[in-house]
Amino acid sequence: MNETSGGEILARMLQAEGVEKVFGIIDGTYFGFYSSLHRLGIEIVTPRHETCAAHMAGAYARLTGRLGVCMASNGPGVANLLPGLAVENAEGNRVLAITSCRRPQIVYPDRGGAYQAFDQVGAIKHLAKWSQAVVSFDRVPELCRQALRHCWEGRPGVVHLDVPETIMNGKVKASIPTWKPHQYRRVEPVVPSPAQVERAAELLAAAELPMIHAGSGVIHAGAYDELRRVAELLHAPVTTSWAARGVLPETNELAIPMPQVKLNHVVRNDADVVLIVGSRVGETDWWGKAPYWRSPSEQRTVQVDVDGHVLGSNKPAEVNALADARLFLAALAERLEARGGGTNLEARRRQVARYRDTIRAERAKLDEKLDDLAVPMNPAHVAHVCQRVFPEGTVLVADGGNTAVWAMMFHECRVPNRLLSTFKFGMLGAGVAQALGAAVARPGAPVCCIIGDGAMGFHPQEVETAVRNGLRVVFLVLCDKQWGMVKMNQQFALKPLKTLIRKSLGPDETIKADLGEIRFDELARSMGAHGERVADPRELAPALERALASGGPAVVHVDVDPVKHMWAPGLMHFKDMHQEPKGR
Repeated sequence: MNETSGGEILARMLQAEGVEKVFGIIDGTYFGFYSSLHRLGIEIVTPRHETCAAHMAGAYARLTGRLGVCMASNGPGVANLLPGLAVENAEGNRVLAITSCRRPQIVYPDRGGAYQAFDQVGAIKHLAKWSQAVVSFDRVPELCRQALRHCWEGRPGVVHLDVPETIMNGKVKASIPTWKPHQYRRVEPVVPSPAQVERAAELLAAAELPMIHAGSGVIHAGAYDELRRVAELLHAPVTTSWAARGVLPETNELAIPMPQVKLNHVVRNDADVVLIVGSRVGETDWWGKAPYWRSPSEQRTVQVDVDGHVLGSNKPAEVNALADARLFLAALAERLEARGGGTNLEARRRQVARYRDTIRAERAKLDEKLDDLAVPMNPAHVAHVCQRVFPEGTVLVADGGNTAVWAMMFHECRVPNRLLSTFKFGMLGAGVAQALGAAVARPGAPVCCIIGDGAMGFHPQEVETAVRNGLRVVFLVLCDKQWGMVKMNQQFALKPLKTLIRKSLGPDETIKADLGEIRFDELARSMGAHGERVADPRELAPALERALASGGPAVVHVDVDPVKHMWAPGLMHFKDMHQEPKGR
């Protein structure tokens, strides 16, 4: 037995889990932890704000399939971390947060008046899957193992372990645990029940028009090929949650892209049997309810998820399968292949062909906005030009209100797991750090972040983080100098008729909805990044090419027409989403 710190034990246990990156700001309260990480060759990636550490860890986890780890120091560090944990848990990203707290004698319970102390576990347990404090040195390994079990069980999310600074840094004679992951947690995916696979195959094969709805559980399982195979055997259209866009590339004839919102409603009402894989069917999926989905009395459902608590929770299912998405789809494909894919294949092909006609027509209507070459530019050009200029498979991060809507509507997802946003939480500013985490996950590859000027204003300092770490992120900041989505709602609440006629009200007619200008290009250059400004849509592609050629982080300040930007396409769908469905 040698002298060791609680922090070193944690670091060695993370090393055994294959952790290679930890995101966070260094602090003396957990020196024993981060100095051990450094000594073991685990890279510490340091942002300028703790909440960004959580977002970087979440994006890294989403893109790599590995565990994302972030850290924060007691008191203010943990307080700064809280927003990021709330977001990453809501988005379902596998993040382990390790924090320091004050010595056991004055916390848990709080002695009162302690410096840089609050009930960190009490706060985080409401934001995370699991949160626990270490109370003694000898329980560090046990509670770390427990935390790691929660990381890998059920739906991914945030798990938190709080360790007193005296335990984190203090050294005692102890043996370092040598348990391997398979000795304390499940390392194999959940195997599906053959009977449930068979019943699912029967229902889907016999359907008039089956469809598949895929959520981000397909991403976590890496089940892209299996999903495509099942869809093609059934010739079934595939809808997705917003977060799962691209799990079946939107170039595939069976993909129903989310930007065609009305068509998604049609497809979900046409289907008589639905296979839901890796989705909670939450609010952004209209809770699976009529009139946006067919009534349960007319639509049979098979639901597959690794979290038993979501099975049948929002939409009743005839088959509720607790299983890994990839294994279930692979087994289902085998059974469907044995059946020849099912009945009514010709009728299904004709129906899917009609859907494709609708997609082409709606796409052509949206693309009419690209004919607008006015200055400052129509925001439709931004995502469209980015798709042309950036290499195929580039990660796109979308952040902001109207900016994210424009990005979603004019970007086609052609490669799985290459789109990041906060689809469940809508958190402004998170995209800055998501882009950095994406660049860490895919070293050397460029990352494209389309973000509004309001959202970029939350964390612009992280451009320096990109410079310091050599991360190839190109931020396109769409600048309209207003809280556009809020301003739109305000205008209709205050002067609806005038808003309809004039499309926009003046600053004196709205309430604090306008912003001053930040020169994001100059701000970028002040931190050592490439920066330039563009307003003419014809100059956007050359500006992006120069940004990519710089070889490092870049910021392109994009002036967009504030009125056109405010009237983003499909806004009514997002407004309707917040209403409880009233239908059959």
